[in-house]
Amino acid sequence: MIIDKIENSQLYAGVSERIAKAFAYINSTDLLNTEVGKYEIDGENVFALVQEYNTKNLEDCKLESHFEHIDIQYVISGTENMGVSILSKQIPHTVNNEKDVAFYKNDSTLFELTEGMFAVFFPDDLHCPCIKNGENSKVKKLVVKIRI
Repeated sequence: MIIDKIENSQLYAGVSERIAKAFAYINSTDLLNTEVGKYEIDGENVFALVQEYNTKNLEDCKLESHFEHIDIQYVISGTENMGVSILSKQIPHTVNNEKDVAFYKNDSTLFELTEGMFAVFFPDDLHCPCIKNGENSKVKKLVVKIRI
């Protein structure tokens, strides 16, 4: 798991070629004016999902992990809390292999993700996005899915 500001993204580009492509896309795209939707970066190996939503109460959010993808979650505008935990002995209550997601009991530590910040989640990193920070608010976020 990595949590940082986008201006430090070059520090992580060496982790893999696909992660470097993801950060190049984030840094070269006018994301504030990009419409909600899916955007190919490197076919199905690296693609971006632009999302807009209102943050929710913690109990309405799901702690999740992925098997075949790394997530980079970048906040374009707004602020949200995100729950995080390291996968150890937790057992998922729901697994959807087709959608590459497993859900767990939400037992996580919260951190604040603000505009211009990103988090990178590897398969052993459980994450619970979209949590309100105080009041519900609108967030525009980019999620880049990177095939392992």
